[in-house]
Amino acid sequence: MASTVGRRRPLVGEPVAMDLLNTRWVEGATVRDLLDGVEGLRQWLGEAGLDARFDADPATLERVLLVRDALAVLVDAPADAGAAGRLNEVLAHGAERRVLRDGVPTVSVEFDDPSWGPAWTAAAGYLDLLVSADRVRGCANPACVLHFFDTSRNGTRRWCSMAGCGNRAKAARHHARARGAENT
Repeated sequence: MASTVGRRRPLVGEPVAMDLLNTRWVEGATVRDLLDGVEGLRQWLGEAGLDARFDADPATLERVLLVRDALAVLVDAPADAGAAGRLNEVLAHGAERRVLRDGVPTVSVEFDDPSWGPAWTAAAGYLDLLVSADRVRGCANPACVLHFFDTSRNGTRRWCSMAGCGNRAKAARHHARARGAENT
């Protein structure tokens, strides 16, 4: 198994559910997968801010992959019963507990096994994003497999990253116009 320490992903910092989806990406013509082992899981937990709460181990990896596979289907086919069932199966392993602590409403999550924590967190985060489902999108670049949550004011973000896919699309349009002008 290849070392995953410090592997750079093209898009990080999205909400946890989208960030989990983006642990698989295309580099050139090669599909990369950060979660090809426990070290990659450890990296993702750190990047997602979950490493202080959850351990990277084989059981956690298996459960995170279950959610990632379900989310990969649901972002394109939200009514897919099989993927929804897998997501709901993960959600059944945790529950929110609401309490009043020091005069402040607090929500904590309890898991029947801590190894479900990251998977449950991503699944629950996806449900939270569905409130604005039209803003959960895949990159407009057909060769890109990344997803994002559009936080732009007018909701028109098209690219996972303007520095990557957006610039490539703009450059391609420019070159096409330049070639068209040369041919006239």
